[in-house]
Amino acid sequence: MTLSRTPSFDLHGKHALVTGASSGIGLGCASALAAAGARITMIARGAARLEEACAAIMETGGKAAAQPLDIADIAAMKDFIAAQGPFDVLVNAAGTARHSPALDTTEADFDAVAAVNIKAAYFAAQAVAQGLMASGKPGSIIQISSQMGHVGGLDRAVYCATKHAVEGMTKAMAMEWGPHGIRVNTICPTFILTPLTKATFDNPERRAWIESKIKLGRVGTVEDIMGAVLYLASDASSLVTGTALKVDGGWTAG
Repeated sequence: MTLSRTPSFDLHGKHALVTGASSGIGLGCASALAAAGARITMIARGAARLEEACAAIMETGGKAAAQPLDIADIAAMKDFIAAQGPFDVLVNAAGTARHSPALDTTEADFDAVAAVNIKAAYFAAQAVAQGLMASGKPGSIIQISSQMGHVGGLDRAVYCATKHAVEGMTKAMAMEWGPHGIRVNTICPTFILTPLTKATFDNPERRAWIESKIKLGRVGTVEDIMGAVLYLASDASSLVTGTALKVDGGWTAG
């Protein structure tokens, strides 16, 4: 009897681009891919913190390079991707939020969130796909979306709008680029404990509400996302595209 073999999670020989890579989920994703053997290019706005994050990965034996870059600068981002690619993997973890009641949303807040969460995400995926197609290579494009791309949330109308948009464009891109061997998926975390969300979790009432919504009864950690991104980046998910992988502890289940 010949047994089927588990597809490889190994990423040696792959070049991965991770945006928002200086901290939190982005840094966790970069670390996971580097540990699996990928060569990582890390981009984020803050140079000092990005260099520190890159150095930390290299200290563990990972192959990484850092480039300070604001992905909301579409022209600069596209030029960088064209010059440094092709990238076998894109993990777009850059994102922003300005939470407020919908009646209080300003045009400036709307534009700022949409510029990063929709426009930059769209054109980062496009630029990586263009490089892959030009080189005749397959690839994996992963957008860090949110559980809020599937449900609503109080004071989060703009954020929800942008993440729902990411889910829609991911499905459309997966359909168009599938014949080229390019897979496009999202990871949809619940509330993840990071330095940026610490203030939320330091509020006992807010934390209790969050934990009541998560069926597993605990908030998420960056480590919860690392396995998911490795799966979608590797050959283990070779037939997975146009899909939202919800790492939400059951929040959206009911």
